[in-house]
Amino acid sequence: MTKAIILSFAALALSLGAMSQVRVGVKGGLNLANISVDNDGSVDENRTLPAYHIGVIADMPLIQNVLSFQPGVFYSSKGSKLESGDKDNPTVTDPYSKYTTNPQYIEIPLNFVGKIPVGTDARLFAGIGPYFAFGVAGKNKYEFNNGLVSTSGDDGIEWDDDTPFNNDDPNQGWNKYKRFDWGGNVMVGAEISHFLLSAQYGMGFNKINSGADDGSSNKSKHRVFSVSAGFLF
Repeated sequence: MTKAIILSFAALALSLGAMSQVRVGVKGGLNLANISVDNDGSVDENRTLPAYHIGVIADMPLIQNVLSFQPGVFYSSKGSKLESGDKDNPTVTDPYSKYTTNPQYIEIPLNFVGKIPVGTDARLFAGIGPYFAFGVAGKNKYEFNNGLVSTSGDDGIEWDDDTPFNNDDPNQGWNKYKRFDWGGNVMVGAEISHFLLSAQYGMGFNKINSGADDGSSNKSKHRVFSVSAGFLF
């Protein structure tokens, strides 16, 4: 019994010691956002939309310098574009047009990160985990020019009232986006002292269009490649 108590206190001490090493930080960078166009989930690279992400993370050691849990909260801009014609030389027979959709989310990634020391204060890392996102803003923009007529404009994105707990929005429609999104991501990077550099790929599991059936295919889902820089305090 005494030995068991001693071991329990030792385990508690190790856990508290690990938690005392928790660090928080800031992180942001470039999103190369797209939306899948085929049933197999593939994308058209020509539709890639440059966007951004910025937020805060925490690094919670589970095994010191080997494995961490890294939750975060980010403002993340996603979407895609559809462009045709020559912008500098539009004609009636070959007009220029561009349509951009740019939904923006509050996103919460929950990553487990494995680390490999490569120096006194440097580590390589790789991580994987789910993310959950909530749509809060965004715009759809359009441009058209046929050499005779030129027009452009934008409209705010409309969100339906679906949530993970309610999918009975009577106003569902293809002109709206689902407010709730979720998916998975993988990342690799380097941690040098307090600085972070990473690359990440996020794959949405939820169709973005309101009222769409997620089980039928992998079309119309977010696909985002990101590069980030960060600092852990």
